[in-house]
Amino acid sequence: MAKGAWVSRGAPRSERLDHHQHDGRQTSRTLDALAGAQGADIARGLKLDTTGHREAGGSLFFQTEPLDYALPTSLPQGKADNQILGVVEALRDKYAPREVVLVSKDINMRVKARALGLDAEDYQNDKVLEDGDLLYSGALALPADFWIKNGKSVESWQSGGSTYYRITGPAVPSLLVNQFAYFEAPGEQSLYARVTEIRDKTAVLQTLKDYGSAKNAVWGVNTRNREQNFAMNLLMDPEVDFVTLTGTAGTGKTLMALAAGLTQVLDDRRYTEIIMTRATVSVGEDIGFLPGTEEEKMGPWMGALDDNLEFLAKGDGGNAGEWGRAATNELIRSRIKIKSLNFMRGRTFLNKYVIIDEAQNLTPKQMKTLITRAGPGTKIVCMGNLAQIDTPYLTEGSSGLTFAVDKFKGWPHGGHITLARGERSRLADFASEVL
Repeated sequence: MAKGAWVSRGAPRSERLDHHQHDGRQTSRTLDALAGAQGADIARGLKLDTTGHREAGGSLFFQTEPLDYALPTSLPQGKADNQILGVVEALRDKYAPREVVLVSKDINMRVKARALGLDAEDYQNDKVLEDGDLLYSGALALPADFWIKNGKSVESWQSGGSTYYRITGPAVPSLLVNQFAYFEAPGEQSLYARVTEIRDKTAVLQTLKDYGSAKNAVWGVNTRNREQNFAMNLLMDPEVDFVTLTGTAGTGKTLMALAAGLTQVLDDRRYTEIIMTRATVSVGEDIGFLPGTEEEKMGPWMGALDDNLEFLAKGDGGNAGEWGRAATNELIRSRIKIKSLNFMRGRTFLNKYVIIDEAQNLTPKQMKTLITRAGPGTKIVCMGNLAQIDTPYLTEGSSGLTFAVDKFKGWPHGGHITLARGERSRLADFASEVL
């Protein structure tokens, strides 16, 4: 290795792998293949290109003999993390002046290493984005001189209650299919539209349905701002199979997803039921062997669902239309199934409306496992707050939600919106600013 020796955070003993079943098994298989390759000598390091990965240029070394190191007495010797730090320190002294770097996804581990004067880096290869601010937001403000520059060349027509605009010019290369484009300027007519087609140097914009007006309420819910209206247009569009919503607490993600789901399950009969799951922080752990159904055990994680259902069942002042008035809480609940992520593998969902909440706590691999459950006629809504990641191994850049937003942007049957404004109360808004 040109730069120096990297020490990847692993276990001093192979037993550590047993606790991480899926990844552990794969790692064990890879290690077995490397050690079993012709001419492999574990004492001199195993060449990483022996299993067919020709681009892998380094070697894998194992700690096969005790190393002499002294850590501060405040760090207990028996703890695996501290043993690893000791190995890094011993290697640094042994191979000086060669650079030795600890690579770990564990934030706490990196902080500890730096406190001891050791070089530490995050694992970069799974990062979708280096900076969370660069994440696709799903909406683009058209420049203030948009109509002045493009007005004469815009072709427009009407179809099915929408107005379409075919635009050319400098704004087109930065647009993606299903991205929202909006134009707001004092004294001029506003435009809120979604990109439906991009061909050569032209883009087609379709005006939106206004879910902010009382006549377009969805299960008694009206959108209260621009981004919420963009999101509802995606949630209610049968041609969009995958929707991602990000935003801070109180931006209406769960409420809108549920309202759109109930309307399409109970009124339009487009889907047979709503399936709701969320990434509990202990995702991947068993939900326990105590008596109780899967649904009952998921209960403590589902407070957000109960709060929103209470609001929807009331119809926000009895304005929920015929179904809403007739529907009891029981009817709504009979069409909502709560599932644990742990039992998703091998399932296929047909004609279901699936809501994945707290998706920021999923790894890209878990996200793939969930999205690939979708059978024909199923819509998946993924939502989360990237500022509230509860696991020490994920960051905004490596979260499964970031991964999904980035990989699906521009796909004609997928859409994303970053919700900007909280709509809870003046108290909640003020608290989020000052606390």
